[in-house]
Amino acid sequence: MHPLQAFFQSISPLQATTWDVLFPLFKPASLKAGEFFITEHSIAHQIAYLHTGCARAFFTNAKGKEYNKQFFVGPSLIGAYTSLLTGQANRIPQQALTDCEIWVADFPQIQALYEHHHDLERLGRKIAEMYFLEKEAKELEMALEDASQRYLNFQKRYPTLEQEIPQYHIASYLSITTTQLSRIRRKLSQSPD
Repeated sequence: MHPLQAFFQSISPLQATTWDVLFPLFKPASLKAGEFFITEHSIAHQIAYLHTGCARAFFTNAKGKEYNKQFFVGPSLIGAYTSLLTGQANRIPQQALTDCEIWVADFPQIQALYEHHHDLERLGRKIAEMYFLEKEAKELEMALEDASQRYLNFQKRYPTLEQEIPQYHIASYLSITTTQLSRIRRKLSQSPD
């Protein structure tokens, strides 16, 4: 079974006939560390299955400071969902933090299959629900938990990421400084299990 098919099947089963028309829409590609899947102000038309690697979604404030909104670690999906749905310019760029192996598809072509492949439409709904739940969980963490607990949550959610990306990206995701992150890591390493 192709890794993309296994990923989709783990979310919501697809019939063989649906897979047969869906799979040809995906083309293999790669992103080098630092390359963008989508930039700010562009209109999104594509989604991608992130097979290996790590990417981030981030925004930049008026003073030029970047804030990491979300990390994507393979296997996962990437794409500027708001821009895909509204046709408006993207406000949250997505950038590879490591070299990434991806499979890219044109989102409108996938949507066109929904009418005749209700299992694919169900998959799309379940993916949207999954990302909604992740977004809400992150918002609650940011509002209700202290930085140490947010860091522990980050470690559970992304168990290998800490060794793969610079610490300032993690600090940005947690809405703390790198100095605060260093203090938290030092404190947690000294506390008994």
